[in-house]
Amino acid sequence: METDSMKIPAWTASEGAHRARELFGEAFPELGRPSGVWASPGRINLIGEHVDYNGGVCLPIALPHRTYVALRPREDTRIRLISDEGDAPRWEGDLSAVKPDGGIPSWVAYAAGVAWALQRDGYAVGGFDAAVASCVPLGAGLSSSAALECAMGLALDDVYGFGLAASPAGRAELVAACISAENDVVGAPTGGMDQAASLLTTKDHALRLDCLTGATTQVPFDLAAQGLAILVIDTQAKHSLVDGQYGQRRALCERVAAEEGVETLRQLPDPAATLTRLTDPEAVRRVRHVISEIERTEEFVELLTKGRYGELGALMDASHASLRDDYEVSCPELDTAVEASRAAGAWGARMTGGGFGGSAIALVEERNLDATMAAVAQAFMDNGWRGPRFLQATAAGAGCRVSKEEAL
Repeated sequence: METDSMKIPAWTASEGAHRARELFGEAFPELGRPSGVWASPGRINLIGEHVDYNGGVCLPIALPHRTYVALRPREDTRIRLISDEGDAPRWEGDLSAVKPDGGIPSWVAYAAGVAWALQRDGYAVGGFDAAVASCVPLGAGLSSSAALECAMGLALDDVYGFGLAASPAGRAELVAACISAENDVVGAPTGGMDQAASLLTTKDHALRLDCLTGATTQVPFDLAAQGLAILVIDTQAKHSLVDGQYGQRRALCERVAAEEGVETLRQLPDPAATLTRLTDPEAVRRVRHVISEIERTEEFVELLTKGRYGELGALMDASHASLRDDYEVSCPELDTAVEASRAAGAWGARMTGGGFGGSAIALVEERNLDATMAAVAQAFMDNGWRGPRFLQATAAGAGCRVSKEEAL
């Protein structure tokens, strides 16, 4: 089966900057050129799903697919936004309209919510005109929302001279502002993994993120040297984190932690004893996933550190089974993508992201990439589903300002 048309290419920095700059010029011709272009990546999580808000450990990598923001500050508090997405029309309003429960469109809340968060934290943010162009697939569970937030955060940080992006501590502040934008302004009760992956990652490394302490460790991740690749399968099944299911699971985990006298499930002094005490079967399943997923993630990091790539697949498989059966955030499309990948020879596969749709990832030999894509596409066709889309995930770097040379 021909799969080239199903592949999602990443833009080069110059292409992405050109698209954002051109859109800016079309939308705001009276302004001339933007002050600059900033870009931040989407992400996949190799393992460690639904543990970030439980104080656990995650292992994301940044994708080469990025969101680009061309922006120019204003002398007043007016905001004008335009996006290259067809269902995101141009928006104009005052900065004062960007706030929790402000009644603004959701994409505007993602884009401008970080301005509200920075202003709340004492930074003198003013108005701005901005154009957004992105090659991070929407609704695929690849954190297009965090890529948008972080690109906007980098832009505002730069044009208003805060200097946060210049240091790890400052970037951590930007991460917090972007998380607040999503939690408070958008109203999506997500953890902080996505924003950390977008702003704190290093090229050719996975990011071990301890969500309890905020500590990060760069873990070497160069699959090409092993003849391996991560294939991302966008199922094109609907993916949303603001429809209640995500929040219900988070609330249950927080309730169990509170009943056990700790802030997060990661802090349980005796996880096995907690599971024994729980009488609600649903709570047992949810907590069991969190506990086991944290253990799998730590083992995954250890295997990577020791170069034992051949053992990674079994952990990915176990992670998917736990997400499917205990946390119940998978769906038929994700399960089929995982099963078809394994049948085609993948070393391991699992859903990635929040679930309920979105994407799966498969650890495959590079020589088998096309065959694996064809097998998954055929399985979707056999089920009468819309064809999947594919991209190859390589560990890219964190968000930054696009250089003047690339932006021209």
